[in-house]
Amino acid sequence: MQELKTEIKKIIQQLYNLDFEPEITTSPENVAADYSSNAPLKLAKELHKAPMVIAGEIQAEFNAGSPDINNGPQDILVTPPGFLNFTLPDENLSNCINNLYQDFQKEITSNEYKGKTVICEFSDPNPFKVLHVGHLYTSIVGDSIGRLFEYAGAKVIRANFGGDVGLHVAKTMYILKQKSFDELNIEDIAKCYVEGTAAYEDDEKAHAEITKLNKEIYKINSEDLHESALAKLYWKGRELSYDYFNNFYDSIGVKFDKYYPESTVAGLGLKIVKEQLKKGVYEISNGATIFNGEKFGLHTRVFINQEGVPTYEAKDVGLIFTKWQDYHFDKSVIITGSEQLDYMKVVLKSIEQYAPELVEKTSHLIHGLVKLPGGVKMSSRKGNFLKAVDVLDMVKDALKSEYDTADEKISLGATKYAFLKYKMGGNIIFDPKESVKMTGNSGPYLLYSCVRAKKILALAQKSENNSQEHEKTFTLEASERNLMKKILEYKTVLGEAVTEMAPHKVANFLYELAQEFSRFYENCPVTGSTQEKERTKLVKVYLDTMTHGLDILNIDIPESM
Repeated sequence: MQELKTEIKKIIQQLYNLDFEPEITTSPENVAADYSSNAPLKLAKELHKAPMVIAGEIQAEFNAGSPDINNGPQDILVTPPGFLNFTLPDENLSNCINNLYQDFQKEITSNEYKGKTVICEFSDPNPFKVLHVGHLYTSIVGDSIGRLFEYAGAKVIRANFGGDVGLHVAKTMYILKQKSFDELNIEDIAKCYVEGTAAYEDDEKAHAEITKLNKEIYKINSEDLHESALAKLYWKGRELSYDYFNNFYDSIGVKFDKYYPESTVAGLGLKIVKEQLKKGVYEISNGATIFNGEKFGLHTRVFINQEGVPTYEAKDVGLIFTKWQDYHFDKSVIITGSEQLDYMKVVLKSIEQYAPELVEKTSHLIHGLVKLPGGVKMSSRKGNFLKAVDVLDMVKDALKSEYDTADEKISLGATKYAFLKYKMGGNIIFDPKESVKMTGNSGPYLLYSCVRAKKILALAQKSENNSQEHEKTFTLEASERNLMKKILEYKTVLGEAVTEMAPHKVANFLYELAQEFSRFYENCPVTGSTQEKERTKLVKVYLDTMTHGLDILNIDIPESM
C-alpha cells in the first residue's frame, strides 16, 4: 500500500508539478478492487479540472509506462465521482506479505521521532489518597501512548506528578493526628481524607485548623523538617503512599521514570510567577496573585493565594520548567481528566506569555469518566469512589465465573483492552462481564485468536508437508486475500496512531484483523493443504502483527486459553 501511495504521489508530481500526499484506503465491499484513492477529488479545486478527468489522466500515466513499483496493480479502474481503484495480482500481494515477514525478523520501527525526547505525564495520583479507576485508566492509556512514541523512535520519559502538599494532605493529617494505628496503611490514610474533607466543609473550627495545618505541612516539606510528631507522621504517610503507587504500577506492568511531587516544583513555580508579576503577566487581586484569563477569552485563576502559598496553577508552572531543565524535551504530553481542560488552558496561556516555545512543545490530552453500568456518580471526597484494585478484582471475578480461570494475563489484557478500544475524550461505561467475553470486541477474543495462530504454527512445524516445495500458482482464496490486505494496513494505522496519539486506532485495527483471521481460518486449511508453506508464513505474519500491536497496548499473550 505504501509503494502504491508513493507511485501516485510521483505521478501527480510529474503531471501537475504538485507535492501532494494521496490517501490510499482499502476498497469498500461494493467495489471490485483492493485499494482506492480519492486523490482526484482532492485535487479538483486546485487544478480547476473535473475529478473524473484527473482520474483518467493518472490512470493513463499508470498504464502508459510500467510504473516504478515492485508490487504494482494489474488493473486500474476509474469510478464516479473521481475515484481510482486498484487491484493487485495474487503474486504481488504474496510478495508484500513476504516483505513484511522479513521486516518482522528485524524490529519494526518508524523514524518520525528518532533522536527526540518525549515526556509523557500521566496517572498523577496524590499521596495520602487511594488510586481510583480514573488513575487506572490514564495509567493504561498513558503507557500505550508512550509505547507509540517509542515505536516512532523517541526516547520516552514516563512522568508522574502528584500533590504531596496541599489542602487534601492537610485534611488527611487533621484526622490522622487525632488517631492511633498499630500499623498505618494506605486504607487508613484514605479514610482519614474522607473524614477530613467532611470536617473542613461542615465545621468552622476544623476548617480553620486545617487551613493552618496546610501552611505547617508546606513548611515541613519545603524546609525538609523531620523532628516534630507532625513531620514524622507526614513523612511516614508520604512514604507509604509512594510504596503503594509503585506496587500497583508493577501489578499492571507500567513503569515510571520520574516522580514529580508538587513540593519539588512549587518553589520554582512561585519564583517564576513572582518574576512575571513584575513584568505584568500576572497581577494582584484582593491580595492574591492571579492571571486574568478574561483577556484571552478564558477564566481568571489564582496562582499565589492571599497567604503567599503557591496554588496548583503555580505548581504546574514550576512543573513544566522543571521538566525542561531535566530533559530539554522535544515534546511534552500531559494526560488529565476532561475536568482539567479549562484549567490547563489558563495555565498554558499564562506560560505562553513568557515561554511560548515550551507551550508549543506541549500537548494536553483529556479523558472522560469511567463509569460502571448504571451511571452512579462517584467521588473520592465522599468515599464512594471505585478503587483501581476493585476494577482489577471485578474482572478477575468475572473471568473466574465465566470460564473458571484466573489467568493474570487474560484478566489484565481484558481490562486494558476494554479501556484502550475507546477514543480518548468521552466517558466510558466499563462492564467487567463484557470485558471478559471470548466473542465480540474484547481483549480475550484477540488473545484467543493469537493462541489459535500459535497452535496452527505448532502443528505446521511438525508437518512434513510444510517442508515440501509446491508449485506456486498464486491463486488465493478471497478470505486469504482479505487477510493479507488487512495485515498490510498495519504500518499505516501505526503511523496515524502516532500522529494522533491514539492507541484506540491500534486496538480497533487488531479487532478487525482478528475477524479477518477468523474468516481465513474457517475457509483456508493450513496444515495438510497444498499451500501449507505459504499459508503458514501468512499465519506467522498475522501473529507477528498481532503481537506487535498488543505490545503497543502493553498486553501479553498467554500460552494457552
